Amino acid sequence: MKYQPRKKAILLLADGTIFEGKSIGIEGTTTGEICFNTGMTGYQEIFTDPSYYGQLMVTTNAHIGNYGVNDEEVESDGIKISGLICRNFSFEYSRPDADGSLKDWFEKHQLVAISDVDTRALVSYIRDNGAMNGIISTEIDNIEELKARLSKVPNMEGLELASKVSASEPYVVGDENATYKIAALDIGVKKNILRNLVKRDACVKVFPYNTSFEEMSKFEPHGYFLSNGPGDPEPLVDAQQVAKEIIKRDLPLFGICLGHQVIALANGISTYKMHHGHRGINHPVKNLLTGKGEITSQNHGFAINREETEANDEVEITHVHLNDHTVAGIRLKNKKCFSVQYHPEASPGPHDAEYLFDQFFEMIKN
Repeated sequence: MKYQPRKKAILLLADGTIFEGKSIGIEGTTTGEICFNTGMTGYQEIFTDPSYYGQLMVTTNAHIGNYGVNDEEVESDGIKISGLICRNFSFEYSRPDADGSLKDWFEKHQLVAISDVDTRALVSYIRDNGAMNGIISTEIDNIEELKARLSKVPNMEGLELASKVSASEPYVVGDENATYKIAALDIGVKKNILRNLVKRDACVKVFPYNTSFEEMSKFEPHGYFLSNGPGDPEPLVDAQQVAKEIIKRDLPLFGICLGHQVIALANGISTYKMHHGHRGINHPVKNLLTGKGEITSQNHGFAINREETEANDEVEITHVHLNDHTVAGIRLKNKKCFSVQYHPEASPGPHDAEYLFDQFFEMIKN
């Protein structure tokens, strides 16, 4: 490939810190909360994960784009991150079954991306100073203008984003004659979650984020599911009410990530914004019920309050994150309800926790 000079690009953080890089080729300016993912592979699944909506993604893997893109390796209908910051960007790819280059894919989805950033220094800075909003630009080099634009970006705390990524109408996935019927509330669901439900002989009806319990119950499901998703869980009062109604009737309920937080809120347990969150595919979790360890895929910037969980007589902590001892899973002691903060469907990541889907269907059978 013939070398072509690339334009300078800028990343400005909310506290005024500046990092310099180069444009990958899609010109523009974009904003969002900056976060980093430590996964060494699976960039396409990460970029299309609805939980990342409204965030600027920093990839800690030094090489991005080297295996191109494959049309099957997506977790939603398109790119959900608001921008990409990486170290080395590969304009050429070497995987035989790739459907194209990452740059062409970014151009198709109009994603502003910059490379040649010192991502080790950037990630270290986020770890020390916490997640904050940022702006990346390949077209504006006036710092005061960038600061003015950035000042108008809302903070993630208190931000409701599920409505931005949820389905607008209900839809069905799987065989309508399957053994089980699952009603899933879409507050940012990943495709691989639905695949994991379907492959266990389930027909899944996916409902928009603000659907009522009464509407979902018309499907006459054997179990209910609350999905992952972006933003702060506290504004999701409709989803919290759905969880309360399901729990009150003691119907089988499983929640993942944002769904886990919604279930906690429905039980009077508060949530809080983390310093910089958990995002990667190598997070260690301990299952307190079995004593076994799991290497997990995680993506969240909020967590549930551990002290309040421990003080709640109706709730038991089932999983803990071994790095910082945050709550990674709960179950209701006298109800058919459990949830985890991480991603048992992975994609990308290890499959250590896939048993949780089996656990959900065992709960339905029993």
